[in-house]
Amino acid sequence: MELNNLTAISPIDGRYRKQVNFLGNYFSEFALIRYRVYVEIEYFLFLADKKFFKLTPKAKQKLKAIADDFSLDDAQAIKDIEVITNHDVKAVEYFIKKHFEAIGIEPLKEWVHFGLTSQDINNTAIPLSWKHCMEQDYLPAIANLQADLQQLATNWKTISMLARTHGQPASPTVLGKEIMVFVERIANQVQLFSYIPYAAKFGGATGNFNAHHIAFPEKDWVKLGNEFVDNRLGLQRMQFTTQIEHYDNLAAHCDAIKRINTILIDLCRDMWTYISVDYFKQKTKEGEVGSSAMPHKVNPIDFENAEGNLGVANALLEHFAAKLPVSRLQRDLTDSTVLRNLGVPIAHTLLAIKSLEKGLGKLLLNEAKIQDELENNWAVVAEAIQTILRRENYPNPYEALKGLTRGNHSINKQSIHEFIESLDIGNTLKEELKAITPANYVGIMAKY
Repeated sequence: MELNNLTAISPIDGRYRKQVNFLGNYFSEFALIRYRVYVEIEYFLFLADKKFFKLTPKAKQKLKAIADDFSLDDAQAIKDIEVITNHDVKAVEYFIKKHFEAIGIEPLKEWVHFGLTSQDINNTAIPLSWKHCMEQDYLPAIANLQADLQQLATNWKTISMLARTHGQPASPTVLGKEIMVFVERIANQVQLFSYIPYAAKFGGATGNFNAHHIAFPEKDWVKLGNEFVDNRLGLQRMQFTTQIEHYDNLAAHCDAIKRINTILIDLCRDMWTYISVDYFKQKTKEGEVGSSAMPHKVNPIDFENAEGNLGVANALLEHFAAKLPVSRLQRDLTDSTVLRNLGVPIAHTLLAIKSLEKGLGKLLLNEAKIQDELENNWAVVAEAIQTILRRENYPNPYEALKGLTRGNHSINKQSIHEFIESLDIGNTLKEELKAITPANYVGIMAKY
């Protein structure tokens, strides 16, 4: 069956392809091959810069062009070589060497992949593609979502509303502040994410520069390896590795994204609940259908879609974080197929963020409903009254308010004020207590 949006097994490459196709720049087979070519050529140029051999400026320019102009046809040429070699990285090496005759540097071809094992290429190419995706797409997407939430929080900073703990009416709050809870949580986790280095392995077959050192024992290969990885590629070389990178930092990245996704799931469920109790209406679009049978429905599908995608992403991220740091002895191959799926949870995560942004953009505040709920829950000011009475050393204020309000569904402004009038306190204090309403009993919070 020919592959297209309708025949793809995964919805990432089918239904949602248009929304996430840009991730092919980082996580496709083409991207992996392109990043491998880039690392191989950069290493070759690095050796030239360190005077292992001479290379003209023109030759350097032509070599850079191999990576800069890398095409789908080039990737297919490498895949054709792989059919023969049955080794993907060796196919990249042979592909680069084929260009040397045209460039006029064929005698230097054995410096390609000098002293390296395939994981020196994979464990630099993959973290480099991961870093580029995080910096160029994932983190900006999170920042944009955070900015949207910040704007909503500002818009709603004067909207008092009933809070609920255990699903029951509780001390009132402000809608904007409840949104700021998510702004702060996301900001804190992004900050933690930013502390995690993009780690790489580069040290030969089992991490000791064996081949490098035996060929050039006078060279400081640890220093050279650090310089190439840290300065040339912009990654951080791990100093003690087996044949593969130990993936602890990549696992930490996965855990960090999973925590952010969990926060977003919490946001989705809160917004879904607010919509279900009519705190928000939703903008409608001409021609859209909410239900195949019930014409009136406008479902919170964007928040539901986001929640579903975040759950799928977290399941994969959890597996990556648990599996990747574990490898038998100096290495086994189980990391290889797992790493090829790195883009899948990122795709689901970015789909979720798009859905969240869409859902937030459709919200219409229903102030009348919010105010009605406050007015129908005067019992929530009992905390305020008993706290002021405590301040005044009034005897057993908590118990008095408990007797009035607990389980009593007929509490309203009148009954609260009648209770206040019955208290043996001065008129000034009574007026202070009567000034408290569900709408103004919202405490204080940081400015935003």
